[in-house]
Parts: sequence; C-alpha cells; structure tokens
Amino acid sequence: MTEYRLDGSGINGISDLYEQFNREFMRDEDWRMGASLDALNDILYRLDAESRDGEPVVVVWRDHSRSREVLGFDETQRWLLGKLAQPGTFNEARLMADLDALRAGKGKTYFEIVLEVFADHPLIDLRLQ
Repeated sequence: MTEYRLDGSGINGISDLYEQFNREFMRDEDWRMGASLDALNDILYRLDAESRDGEPVVVVWRDHSRSREVLGFDETQRWLLGKLAQPGTFNEARLMADLDALRAGKGKTYFEIVLEVFADHPLIDLRLQ
C-alpha cells in the first residue's frame, strides 16, 4: 500500500495545498504541478494506475476540517476573481456563474471542488481525518 499524507494544519490557502500535493504526489518526479485542478486530476489518474497495478493508494488528509475552512468562501472567491482578472483566458461566463452561486450560498468552495476531483478517482482511498 502506498500512503500519502496531507496536513490540513499546514494549509493556509490554495498555494499551500498544492505544495503539499507536490510534496506527496510528486516525490519521485523532477517537476512540480502547478496550482491547477486539471493538473491534480491528471496526477490522480497516475495514482489510479498504481492502484490498478495492485498497489492500493491511500490519501490521509489530517485536520481536513481546517482545510475546509481555509479553502472556503473567502479563498474560493479570491481564486475566482483571480481567474476573472485574466480576460480571455478562462470561460468568464462560467466563472461569473460560479461566483454568483458562491455568493448566494449555493456554490461550491475550493475544498468541495477538490473533494469532487478525488471522488472521480474511486481507486484512491481518501480518508478525511
């Protein structure tokens, strides 16, 4: 079994989250993934392959409740506004809809989006502690 450990107490924003993803998931690589949900998804596909090859993969996320708070409304809004500040780069209509939903209390936080990315990889055993 391969176990990866994330420490929620060391996460103070999205960049810290990706520092931990890189420390854990990119241990044997000579490159680092950027702070991108697409990049995370790609790396999790690699971990899926490890599981299919018979090596179960467990990701333990300690103090996830702190991460849920830190990656909540404020950080998500900052992330969406940062994307909107780059005209022509991202789907602005979708980002505005996501921002409006977030502000209305119906949108997903960055933490919830990350959990959805993990959920798309059922061979990876994500343990929230």
